[in-house]
Amino acid sequence: MRAIRVSTNGGPEVLELGEVEVPEPQPGQLLVRVTAAGVNFIDTYQRSGIYPMPLPFTPGSEGAGEVVAIGADVTGFAVGDRVAWVMAPGSYAEQAVIPADKAVKVPEGVADRTAAAALLQGLTAHYLVTSTYPVRTGETALVHAAAGGMGLLLTQLVKSRGGNVIGTVSTAEKEELARAAGADEVIRYTEADVAAEVRDLTDGRGVDVVYDGVGKTTFDASLASLRPRGMLALFGAASGPVPPVDPQRLNSAGSVFLTRPSLAHHILTREELDWRTEELFGWITRGELDIRVGGTYPLADARRAHEDLEGRRTTGKLLLLP
Repeated sequence: MRAIRVSTNGGPEVLELGEVEVPEPQPGQLLVRVTAAGVNFIDTYQRSGIYPMPLPFTPGSEGAGEVVAIGADVTGFAVGDRVAWVMAPGSYAEQAVIPADKAVKVPEGVADRTAAAALLQGLTAHYLVTSTYPVRTGETALVHAAAGGMGLLLTQLVKSRGGNVIGTVSTAEKEELARAAGADEVIRYTEADVAAEVRDLTDGRGVDVVYDGVGKTTFDASLASLRPRGMLALFGAASGPVPPVDPQRLNSAGSVFLTRPSLAHHILTREELDWRTEELFGWITRGELDIRVGGTYPLADARRAHEDLEGRRTTGKLLLLP
């Protein structure tokens, strides 16, 4: 079968299409024919070596497809089931072995591409607005990169909980997308001082929470945008990791809270994975959450997908289609 392989860490050019043996599902595993694989920033961190992985490896931790074989000791799944998965490596391939405890069945009415586009970012948005900082009616959130896949989902979920959203974007096209998702106010970070604009928009108070998946280039503005005792949820590092922070800065900013959550710690049990997934798919099937696929690429074009993602030339979610 064909798969993308990373033999040495580096830029998008290290993503190479090759032939590999079809894996055999071991006990507790499913062999799945991959119909769509999600492209995420975590894939770029692993490719570059920021998140070390044993070499060589096949990237991709999210996807959807059809079960073609089942390992021993697996219950609850059958050959032919449509499934999606998250936090399971090896998805940039025509077939992938997936731990059964990381897989969920895709309900009728949800297409494979939608499921592959929704799971990692959708579950991340779910835990951010329900567990990390449960948004309440009337509260205001600052959402960075509001036209990206995560930003569009966060905006919709904050609005569904009765909150207000201030989004940051770089272009007029992206501003239009953010407003269509429900953003109340949009700041062009390329043209304005984000923290100053936030203070103006909140009558000097600041926002209750900042959802920041950008990291290095937005951290200072995020901290300066919070109300006293507000929370900065730093869930990614699209622009690079944030340098070490003196905790005294949290005091100076108004006794604010800083957290660095991750999805893995919010789906630790099968019960939690099922709860978050059922709510996510429910919102999708009822038309309450729109999943925007901003670009699709054949498997051989994985390099271009990474270049587009890291170059911020995209909106919504990117998919590889093996």
